[in-house]
Amino acid sequence: MKFYKNLYVGETVKNPAKVKWKLKHRAGQLNIYVIAFAEGSDQLEFYHCAFLKQKYYRKHAPYIVGIANGREEAVGIVEQIAVECFKSGRDGNLKDYLLAGI
Repeated sequence: MKFYKNLYVGETVKNPAKVKWKLKHRAGQLNIYVIAFAEGSDQLEFYHCAFLKQKYYRKHAPYIVGIANGREEAVGIVEQIAVECFKSGRDGNLKDYLLAGI
């Protein structure tokens, strides 16, 4: 599992280092959502961290760009990324914007 260098962390995530450790070790967390690059033509997707326990994600680990405490906070982080992307002149291509920051 890879994490974005400038990981976006929700305001209510209390201990990001601990959350990252638990994600890497596939430990359960009640309300943590991850924002990751979508595999297809989509830009970003977010889902509950419980999905990372599935066998598929052991071989196809997502590239995580953000962690949030709850679905609403995850939506807010995606909105924040989109606003930053438009301000930089990337015309809504979130993947290119984030990859340029690596």
